[in-house]
Amino acid sequence: MDLSHFLTLFLLSLRAAVALAKDQADEDTSAPSQSPNLAVKISTSFPSSEIFGIKLINGHPTQALLSVANDEPQPINVVFIGGSLWTTDFAIQPPQIVRNLTTTRYDVEIPAGEKESISYSFATELQPQDLKLNLAVVLTDSEGAAFTYQAFNETVSVVEPDTSIFDPQIIFLYLFLLALFAGTIYFIYSTWITTLFPQKAKSGRAKKSTHGAKKVDPTDQVSVVGADGPAVTSSAKAYDESWIPEGHLNRPGAKRVKSGARPKSKAG
Repeated sequence: MDLSHFLTLFLLSLRAAVALAKDQADEDTSAPSQSPNLAVKISTSFPSSEIFGIKLINGHPTQALLSVANDEPQPINVVFIGGSLWTTDFAIQPPQIVRNLTTTRYDVEIPAGEKESISYSFATELQPQDLKLNLAVVLTDSEGAAFTYQAFNETVSVVEPDTSIFDPQIIFLYLFLLALFAGTIYFIYSTWITTLFPQKAKSGRAKKSTHGAKKVDPTDQVSVVGADGPAVTSSAKAYDESWIPEGHLNRPGAKRVKSGARPKSKAG
């Protein structure tokens, strides 16, 4: 029997097992599945489950531990383990399949009278809700005949993972919001606040110009007599003398004439 035949048989058996479980309302779905063809008992547990029920955390693998007890005189072989998620019985519409879970091939042989624990993991990415989880196992006997067992069929809760402040995505979100808030405050301040409160002229600039003025030595000052009275000017020259003729530079000083003296008359 090839692999494709096993997969087809497994999917058809899984759907039939779910339909049979929903028709038999008085049957305890938490009890291990049993088959009249093989003396096999299968029980399923979830090591990470809480006391308030089984929760499937989105984005995180869920581990189911299947315990298979072989009471047959011959060894059996666990070929496939798979499952599906269905809507609950409390929904308005009839139960419908929501998601087929990953089907994993094992090929684990269990000797006669032995018990084996097999781990099956799957992950979900669904909206938080309550769904019916159905797990099934495909077994083969010593002659190669295939049998499908329902390993689990109970209601589970799909939930979102708990957020942590140390999550890199949360930290990046906080930094982005902080930068956006700071940019908004700066824009409001530079647009409206500064226009309401104009800045005064800084006194430091006036002091700088006062200290920067060059002091004039009194010895370098000369007096200039003019019509408006004496004035004081600096001896510092603000022009270039190289292009002025030397005769104009060295002019003779004017002679002072006493007011009381009379000019001498020339001899006739």
